[in-house]
Amino acid sequence: QVQLVESGGGLVQAGGSLRLSCAASGRTFSRYAVGWFRQAPGKERIIVAAISWSGRNTYYTDSVKGRFTISRDNAKNTVYLQMNSLKPEDTAVYYCAADVSPGNDYAVLGPYDYWGQGTQVTVSS
Repeated sequence: QVQLVESGGGLVQAGGSLRLSCAASGRTFSRYAVGWFRQAPGKERIIVAAISWSGRNTYYTDSVKGRFTISRDNAKNTVYLQMNSLKPEDTAVYYCAADVSPGNDYAVLGPYDYWGQGTQVTVSS
């Protein structure tokens, strides 16, 4: 069983920054791929960014490229999402998820096995 706990959400003005954290349990965290997803009201959940178990391979959806950075600290069992130049359209509940058997260090798009409870990010205009 893997538990994921997100933190760092909040209310920020457009142009501001937030850093989300995803703390994971599990002795083999360094072998998990981890993704950040978001779901805005009335919309489907989409993947925002993902990172391979080593951290060498990452994925970003087009709308956040150049603004968001995903990183991980395997010694702390934590994955981060640094969000800069935030826009009102970034407002959503953000979830982290873990793929515990990605197969290789290039597999970052799941399927994901475990999910956190989510953290709200609200960007005001």
